[in-house]
Amino acid sequence: MKKEEQLELYYQMVLIRRSEEKAAELYQQGKIGGFLHLYIGQEAVSTGLIAARQPQDRVITAYRDHGVALNCGIPANEVMAELLGKATGTSKGKGGSMHMADPARNMWGGHAIVGGHLPIASGMALGDQYAGNDNVTICMFGDGATNIGFFHEALNLSKVWKLPVLWVCENNQYGMGTSVERASAVSEIRQKAEGYQIPNERVDGMDVMKVYEASQKAIEWVRAGNGPYLLEFITYRFMGHSMGDPERYRDKQEVERWKEGDPIGIFRKQLTAKKVAAKTLDEIEERAMTDALNAVEFAEASPEPELSELFADIYAEEVHK
Repeated sequence: MKKEEQLELYYQMVLIRRSEEKAAELYQQGKIGGFLHLYIGQEAVSTGLIAARQPQDRVITAYRDHGVALNCGIPANEVMAELLGKATGTSKGKGGSMHMADPARNMWGGHAIVGGHLPIASGMALGDQYAGNDNVTICMFGDGATNIGFFHEALNLSKVWKLPVLWVCENNQYGMGTSVERASAVSEIRQKAEGYQIPNERVDGMDVMKVYEASQKAIEWVRAGNGPYLLEFITYRFMGHSMGDPERYRDKQEVERWKEGDPIGIFRKQLTAKKVAAKTLDEIEERAMTDALNAVEFAEASPEPELSELFADIYAEEVHK
């Protein structure tokens, strides 16, 4: 990867962090309603993964989707406006935190039902298979979703039909407030793919370059017509499951230990070792902060959806070829 591309990844990771921090502030001010699941600590996963895809490759994920939306190219203004339920949001203010989507950018949505989007991923991949193209569907989900029936149904069909799907488990150690070890008989999630003879790999999800390299290899393997592949990225969310999480299930020392391996800090050290000047990285961080603040300003100044929007977008428009 070229230096300029690596610096772009650094910018994206910092933009996610700063945007999520501002979102937390807005939530506490009562300007964001409903649930808010922050991506702080997991930035390397989505950033490295999506950097490895081609534009035609689809991305579909669960409810912790703000960072994924930014990585897919949805402008920070539209992401923040969606969080505030404004008409200028990427889903016109109707989706909110858990339903960021933009099919034009091949971001096929965040999905609130745990594991519910995995069969959709298999369906999209089946459609591409029928169309005879070389698109890859990238389906992201948490460790908790691997104990859900949807997971097993979707993986089974993807193997039976040899579908072009890259299954991506973001193992952040907890399904809501329950640790992987307490909830899953198989704590090494990648091993669950063995039951369907799907090749798999476990990767350090706190190192964006390791994520990128593993994702690039897996995506090309799927694109070559070999069927599905599963990647398990070991990561950690620094914040609670959602903003209302009292976090009684883990101690502060554990969180601090993981924060010592902050993915942004790891990548900064790597770039510095490659002779990237600290001033350059500081300027990138300042730009990301400015963009996050501008997004907040844009969102707060944006209009609320019109009342008539309640009745729009209920049914898909008929498409005539």
